[in-house]
Amino acid sequence: MSTQTLTEKKDRTYQGHRSWNAWNVSLWINNDYGIYKFALDCVERAAKARDGQLSAAAQLNLATRLFMQDFEGQKTPDGAKYNATCVKECLKFINS
Repeated sequence: MSTQTLTEKKDRTYQGHRSWNAWNVSLWINNDYGIYKFALDCVERAAKARDGQLSAAAQLNLATRLFMQDFEGQKTPDGAKYNATCVKECLKFINS
């Protein structure tokens, strides 16, 4: 990979996230207590699904779907859209 390609890839990220939208969604999930508790509940419910027999990837996908059932089509107060990709990236780091 050339230096230019690495620089271009780096320039497309925002504060270590894939985009401003992903960063802003993560910011709100992790810093708004009500949203954080809801996200944690989704992660915990996914972990308990099928008697805890789901793989980590399946648990993450389920937690994301549970979260998106309530947040589909909504935006953060800053205007970032809650979407499954951004939410999934954030939920990876929320431990039950």
